[in-house]
Amino acid sequence: MDMMKMMKKAKEMQAKMAQMQEEVAEMEAEGTAGAGLVKVVLSGKGEMKGMSVDPSLINAEEAEILEDLIMAAHNDAKTKVEAAMQEKVQQMSGDLGLPAGMKMPF
Repeated sequence: MDMMKMMKKAKEMQAKMAQMQEEVAEMEAEGTAGAGLVKVVLSGKGEMKGMSVDPSLINAEEAEILEDLIMAAHNDAKTKVEAAMQEKVQQMSGDLGLPAGMKMPF
């Protein structure tokens, strides 16, 4: 591959990466736990944007259970964000003609 082609591919990749980062920042994922009694919404950057707890769980004697469910819902949302990001990276790699499994710089 000649140097000009490589430079062109690098610029394309840089533009696609910037676009993907914007898309990821705008995405949201909802994680749930306790059969939907606890819900957490995360941004693509992993920031918590919202949370809801079913009133039936608000009991001082069961605070530890509620804390565990909130963490589980957060982790569920985080897993969904990471999966969506991975899908976008794979799509971008395919669009640029990069070999499957090539690691991206993030």
